[in-house]
Amino acid sequence: QVQLVESGGGLVPPGGSLTLSCLASGIRFSRYSTYTLSWYRQVPEKERELVAKLTVPLGTDYADSVKGRFTISRDSAQNMVYLQMNSLKPEDTAVYYCHGVFGLSYWGRGTQVTVSS
Repeated sequence: QVQLVESGGGLVPPGGSLTLSCLASGIRFSRYSTYTLSWYRQVPEKERELVAKLTVPLGTDYADSVKGRFTISRDSAQNMVYLQMNSLKPEDTAVYYCHGVFGLSYWGRGTQVTVSS
């Protein structure tokens, strides 16, 4: 059974940095030549928003609101996905979700990020 589990969320002051991690179990990235890893975020009463996407082997894409501040990456050997977030703003506050497509689509349960002083 494939599971994605996020970690690394928490409270951070404006201008600070935070790195989110997503561990994929029940799957090995190395078995796939083409796949997609993404980070989404959602605030109450709003639609889930795509913030970063990594498509193997094509490259990355980011929402305009986070370009230059967020970086998505992966560690294939560890089956990990990361989202490095810098220069955080209060409007970045949300539940962040890890998403992967390996033929089928899989979602994590989310981790809360709160940007506040």
